Amino acid sequence: MNTTTPAQQAMQTLLEQLGPIAVLIGDDVPARNRNDYSGFEATRPLAVIRPADAAGVATAMRICHEYGVAVVPQGGLTGLCGGARADGEQVALSLERLVGIEEIDEASATMTVWAGTPLETVQKAADEAGFFCPLDLGARGSCAIGGNLSTNAGGNRVIRYGMAREMVLGIEVVLPDGTLVTSLNKMIKNNAGYDIKHLFIGSEGTLGIITRVVLKMFPKPASTMVALCAIENYAGAVKLLGAARRDLGPLLSAFEAMWPDYWQFITTNVHGVRNPFAGDDTQYGAYVLIEATGTDPEIDSARFNAWLERLLEDGTVSNAVISQSVADQHALWNVRDSVGELHQLWPGHLAYDIGLPVASMNEYAQRCKAQLEAELPGCQSVFYGHIGDGNVHIVIYLPGAAKQPKDAVDEIVYGLVQQYSGTVSAEHGIGTLKQRWLPQARSPEYLGLMKTLKAALDPKNVLNPGKVI
Repeated sequence: MNTTTPAQQAMQTLLEQLGPIAVLIGDDVPARNRNDYSGFEATRPLAVIRPADAAGVATAMRICHEYGVAVVPQGGLTGLCGGARADGEQVALSLERLVGIEEIDEASATMTVWAGTPLETVQKAADEAGFFCPLDLGARGSCAIGGNLSTNAGGNRVIRYGMAREMVLGIEVVLPDGTLVTSLNKMIKNNAGYDIKHLFIGSEGTLGIITRVVLKMFPKPASTMVALCAIENYAGAVKLLGAARRDLGPLLSAFEAMWPDYWQFITTNVHGVRNPFAGDDTQYGAYVLIEATGTDPEIDSARFNAWLERLLEDGTVSNAVISQSVADQHALWNVRDSVGELHQLWPGHLAYDIGLPVASMNEYAQRCKAQLEAELPGCQSVFYGHIGDGNVHIVIYLPGAAKQPKDAVDEIVYGLVQQYSGTVSAEHGIGTLKQRWLPQARSPEYLGLMKTLKAALDPKNVLNPGKVI
């Protein structure tokens, strides 16, 4: 009589077919595979499977599907919503060995790349080939391109290039039952049936595991202009956004807004951040970082400078600093990017990623801040974001609290989001962290269709169960 459990049988079959290098069980599970960047408590998966190719991923999924063992896909583990965490009864399937650039096709301006490849590797490969990869995140050195696509990552240049899905022409994916579907299309125009890649991009690994992708590359910018603008009030920032879209057109590549609370905290408390407006003690209502990129350094720079001068003259912009060198560009961007240092100053802080109509953002920020302070005395918060694409980030911290009051803060942040017809996730995904709040952003009919797709592709619910829906 066989007394082994289905999970034990699955592990034995995985070892036999993939080998001990690809299958790590029990105490051999590395610490890095026990958590993502969401801040949840670490858990040890039943095993970590590390296939070396797409066929190995398909084999692993076929075996786990047969024995009913749940599988959680893992990329660079930089996700913020708990989507890549596996518990003690689940297998973590890591794409860490599926790395490398398979091909750069200069004629098609495409790159075929394995899903476990770090984003920074993709960026450098594109640059060396004379192209540009516009997707950029703070975790670029650690996050994997497959994970970027499974969460439909955003970043700083969405206003010009769109979300991660806009870069994808072709895809290879393993379905929950182990079926390998390869469609490494390089053509922009291909209307031969359903465009199934969009089922998997943004699905957070619940419908299939991406193994390879064909990415669309863009021309490498020959000129980059960066300016930090001080604006009298938020209405002026919205006016500046309209002027940038109208007058800079396709040159506009980033439009990052910082509320006064963020500006004051970062420029005062973060080591290495230089206040570009040192000597100007005016308290402005908004701060905006604008980046424009083009193809002719001489013409583009003159056009950008003349445009900004006109805005200074008509009062749309109260003060501005324009980069004169690459070092200046980095220094100006550093003010915006230094949010990554907040974990040292506010350990255990709560971070939020929401989407709102641009016109409502400031009113939302004021109401949210006031309600946080009223209901949680002493609560500190800063607001910043990519307002050109409707995305606001909030960092919240209650000093002295033994545990940050997440449930109470969630009620305030997401309750107000609903009032403004916003979304609880602009670019970070849902995972498990935001499941409770998903019905605020999607209708019952929409959620029902999501469940129908999940049931059709994964009737045994073995792929990343309990995530998103």
